[in-house]
Amino acid sequence: MYSAIKRFLIGKPLKSKELREQKITKTKALALLSSDALSSVAYGTEQILIVLAAVSSAALWYSLPIAAGVMILLTALILSYRQIIFSYPHGGGAYVVSRENLGVNPGLVAGGSLLVDYILTVAVSVSAGTDAITSAVPMLHPYHLLIAIVLVLLIMVLNLRGLTESASILAYPVYLFVAALLILIAAGSYKLLTGQIEPAEHAAVGTPVAGLSLFLLLKAFSSGCSALTGVEAISNAIPAFKDPAPKNAANTLAMMGILLAVLFSGITMLAFGYGITPKSEETVVSQIASETFGRSFLYFFIQGTTSMILVLAANTGFSAFPQLAFNLARDKYMPRMFTVRGDRLGYSNGIIFLGIASIVLIVLFNGQTEHLIPLYAVGVFIPFTLSQTGMCLKWMREKPDGWIAKMIINAAGAAISAVVLLILFITKFALVWPIVIFMPIVIWAFYVVKKHYTAVSEQLRITGKPLEPIKGNIVIVPVAGVTSVVEKSVQYAKTLSDQVIAVHVSFDKEEEKKIEKKWEALQNGVRLVTLYSSYRSLIHPLEKFLETVEAKAASYNYSVMVLVPQFIPKKSWHNILHNQSALLLRLRLLWKKDIVVATLPYHFKK
Repeated sequence: MYSAIKRFLIGKPLKSKELREQKITKTKALALLSSDALSSVAYGTEQILIVLAAVSSAALWYSLPIAAGVMILLTALILSYRQIIFSYPHGGGAYVVSRENLGVNPGLVAGGSLLVDYILTVAVSVSAGTDAITSAVPMLHPYHLLIAIVLVLLIMVLNLRGLTESASILAYPVYLFVAALLILIAAGSYKLLTGQIEPAEHAAVGTPVAGLSLFLLLKAFSSGCSALTGVEAISNAIPAFKDPAPKNAANTLAMMGILLAVLFSGITMLAFGYGITPKSEETVVSQIASETFGRSFLYFFIQGTTSMILVLAANTGFSAFPQLAFNLARDKYMPRMFTVRGDRLGYSNGIIFLGIASIVLIVLFNGQTEHLIPLYAVGVFIPFTLSQTGMCLKWMREKPDGWIAKMIINAAGAAISAVVLLILFITKFALVWPIVIFMPIVIWAFYVVKKHYTAVSEQLRITGKPLEPIKGNIVIVPVAGVTSVVEKSVQYAKTLSDQVIAVHVSFDKEEEKKIEKKWEALQNGVRLVTLYSSYRSLIHPLEKFLETVEAKAASYNYSVMVLVPQFIPKKSWHNILHNQSALLLRLRLLWKKDIVVATLPYHFKK
């Protein structure tokens, strides 16, 4: 049944040679890897206006120069990440760039920040989308947590089906959202220019505003920079593109930057033209759509696609997290299971881990993850800063043709990102302080994993020293009773060694005598040792006996094997009808350093 359900959910397994067919085109990649960045248009302008409106409505004109500043940073990041794509065509993005140019620790900080950021991406995006759904249908609000969990599981399953299939399904909502906002911007701009909508009476551009400090302007700018989250995802996922992968990835990145710039600046200009002020009960995009189209079909179309893109922004995390986890696992900083491709040739362990981690986060915050948005922004600007700084050092060290211009681009990106990061820490420290505690824990975890794999490698390495030969083998067969299973187990043990000992742990003296009489009747030539357990423990007396045998065997350079008979019922549910003593025994004995544990299965026919 498990196999049938799995096939239904994720499809039939794909052959390894079909990996090339799972590569995605630029059109699909734009939808798959840009959903996070494009979705931020829905709240980026609003975040700026919330800070400015707290001063006065006269300060709202500052949203235009602040948006221009965000666009300058976006341009620097797009140009910088294009250079990263061509310099590191095998993917890895900020982690690989920082590790190779700044050192291991900065690389791990960049990688760890992005891993955490992708988990936050899924949790925040799905929670925001769920809020949009429950706002449209208030009767669903009591079930918002369940809806969020179901949405995460749905997106996770789609990604487990493979990049090509998930991209084919998820591309439609993303492009519908882009089309909806382009229609809104075009129609709104036309109505403003033709006077169909009277421009709002607001302070003109350049009007001095009392009480507006540089601190508040910087806070508004850092809030608007939340629109840039997800820009780095394409550089992490270059191997997912069809050949030529670097060129296709760079073109996709450029297209994403153009769309993001047009949508963000368009929404910001319409908000200023309409004199929109942020409201707790209605988003800025909703207000603009309502002013432009009224409560018509187009209004609900825009709201519907906005809700979908907020949910599907999580897909950027599901696309980029597994590839980043693969790079870290390849360098032995994460478990090797993240390097394994699943049935559909995706890094399914990374996808499942991300899904579970984001669900845990959603449950912990009861679906109210809006307080994580500043943490989410910090998590992405740390790798922005490190990767651009790393590229500067790369150009200074290698000095290729045109390196000065390339370094200037990366230096600008690094400087602006560092400033934004500093502003975020200063203006929103009350919300972002957990990263100061959490990131060292993540880095420590990376080093613990690395230390383990290093130790394992040392122990598995062939030293060339001759090994002391094993002269013989003592086989111990635990006996619960005198049955056909025991008889066959003893018979098999005798083919392995001429020194076989059967051991029975007894809880009752009378039962012990009966077992001994039955054993004598078998006349199989194997000695039975009975151990009486006063406290009804099966494991403890057997362990004591094995320690004695092991000590004597070591003096003669003999090995000790415990051959455990195991019942295998015809039906899986029959397992609950047995006490599973063999399983418990094996689990305990596996920790014994010098004892070989073997299982002899006995399959029941009915």
